[in-house]
Amino acid sequence: MTMQEAIQKMWEDFRLRGLSESTFRNYTRNVKQFLEFCDCPIEELDETDARRFLSHLITERRLAPKTVNQVSSSIRFFFAVGLNRTMNYNQMPMMKIPHTLPDILTREEIGILIDACLNAKHKALILLAYGSGLRTGEIQRLRVKDIDSKEMRIFVKGFKNQRDHYTILSQTTLEALREYWLMYRPNSPEGWLFPGFRNVGHITRACVSWAFTEALHRTNIAKTVTTHTLRHAFATHMIEGGVDLMKVKEMLGHARVHSTTVYVHLANTATKGIRSPADTIGTRND
Repeated sequence: MTMQEAIQKMWEDFRLRGLSESTFRNYTRNVKQFLEFCDCPIEELDETDARRFLSHLITERRLAPKTVNQVSSSIRFFFAVGLNRTMNYNQMPMMKIPHTLPDILTREEIGILIDACLNAKHKALILLAYGSGLRTGEIQRLRVKDIDSKEMRIFVKGFKNQRDHYTILSQTTLEALREYWLMYRPNSPEGWLFPGFRNVGHITRACVSWAFTEALHRTNIAKTVTTHTLRHAFATHMIEGGVDLMKVKEMLGHARVHSTTVYVHLANTATKGIRSPADTIGTRND
C-alpha cells in the first residue's frame, strides 16, 4: 500500500466518523512528518519507529506534551485505519500533560488592548473574542444572520466539537460591529460577516490573529498571550462576576463541564475575602 492510498483510507474513515477536515489535515501533516523521519518503506514500519519519532519530538524539537500526544494519536490512527495493522500501544505511551494555568488579561489590560486597535474591524474581532468568548474559528465563520441584536445573542455554528450554541452579545460589541459595518460595508454572497479577500470565502485565521498581535504590540502588556486568551478572559471574568458555571459552559460551547472548571481556578474567587491564619498569630481565640 502506498502512502497516498493509506491517507485516502484515513479520509474515508474520517467522513464515516463525522470528524472535521481540519483534524484530518493535522493528522495528515503529522503522518507525513513521521514517514519523512523514518525514510523507509511503509511495510517495514513498526512501534520502534514510532517511539524513535516521538522521542525526537520530545528531546530534539522539544514539543509540548499535548502536541506530542496529538502526533502519537495521528500515528496510531494511521496504523490502525490507514494500514489496517494492529500495534502494541504499550510501546507508545501518552505523555502526562501538566496542569498549568494560562496567563489571563485583566479587565484593565483588555481595555488597553481594545484602545490600541488599528481600525474598526480589528476592534470588532477582538470584542467578539472577549465579549462573547468566541474561538478564532468561530469568529471566522460568523454570518450576518448569526448576530441577533434584538435578543442580544450570537448564534455559533458548531466548529470544534460540532455543538451549535448561543452566546451573549454585549452592547459594546454590537456598537463596534455597527461601526465596522458602516465603514467596511461587507458584501459577501454567502453572508459572511467578515468576508475574505475580494469577498471570496470568509476571513482567515491568520487575519484574526494578526489583528490581535498588532494591537498587542502597540501596548506595554508583557504577558504571553494569544487570541485564545481573550476567550479565557471572558470565561474567567464571567465567573468572577457571579455567573453560574453551567451557563458559562453553554456560552463557551463546551461538551463537558470539566472543560469549564479550569476557569474557576483562574477566577479570583477562591481566595478573595479569606484571611490567612498567619495574620492571626498572637491573637487570642476566646
